[in-house]
Amino acid sequence: MKTISNNLFVACKYELFAGEQEERQLVEQATAEKPMAYIHGMGLMLEAFEKKMQNLKVGDKFDFELSPEEAYGMTNKEYIIDLPKKIFQNDKEEFDAENVFPGNTLPMNDSEGNMLVGKVVEVKDDVVVMDFNHPLANNYLHFVGEVLEVREATAEDNAQFFNNHGGCSCGCGDEHESSCGCGEEGGSCGGGCGGGCSCGC
Repeated sequence: MKTISNNLFVACKYELFAGEQEERQLVEQATAEKPMAYIHGMGLMLEAFEKKMQNLKVGDKFDFELSPEEAYGMTNKEYIIDLPKKIFQNDKEEFDAENVFPGNTLPMNDSEGNMLVGKVVEVKDDVVVMDFNHPLANNYLHFVGEVLEVREATAEDNAQFFNNHGGCSCGCGDEHESSCGCGEEGGSCGGGCGGGCSCGC
C-alpha cells in the first residue's frame, strides 16, 4: 500500500477548525463524496500541512494543528491599503455599491495581472480600504480527517491542478488567495465587482 510522498495524488476528507488563541470554529469541510484532492509535494498545499500528511496511507486518520506561523502568518498592516474609489465601477461607470461594502470579498488584479482577493474594510468618500491579508491570518488551523486515496498522479490530474489552480484555505496557492471550500464549485472566489477589479498594486 502506497504511503503519501512527493508527486502522488492524495484525496482526503476532513474538517478544518480555525481561530485565534483557544477559540476554534468549523470553517471548511471536505466529505467522502466531495473530498479535497491534491498532488503531494507540488506546492499546492501549505508546507506544514504536507509535512503532517507525509507517509500516511489510505485509512489513516489525522488530527493536527498548525500555528499561524506555519499557516498564513499574522496580519500584515502593509496589506491593508486605500484604493481610489473610481476603480470600483460597474458597467454603468458608477460606483459598484451593490458589491463593494464592508465585509465583502472581491477578486482583483495587481499591476502584473496576478489575482488577489481582498476584503472591503471601509468605504470612504474618495477611497475604499481593502485588506489583502489571507482570511485565515492570525488563525490556528486544526485539521481532523482521514486519507481516502493515494495513487500515482495521471496526466489528467496534473492538467486539472495546474490549469485550474484554485485557492483553498487548506493551503492551495499563495497568501493572497481566498478560502474557497475545497471540493465545491466556485467557492467564495470570483464574485462581485464585475468579476475582478484592477487595484494597480
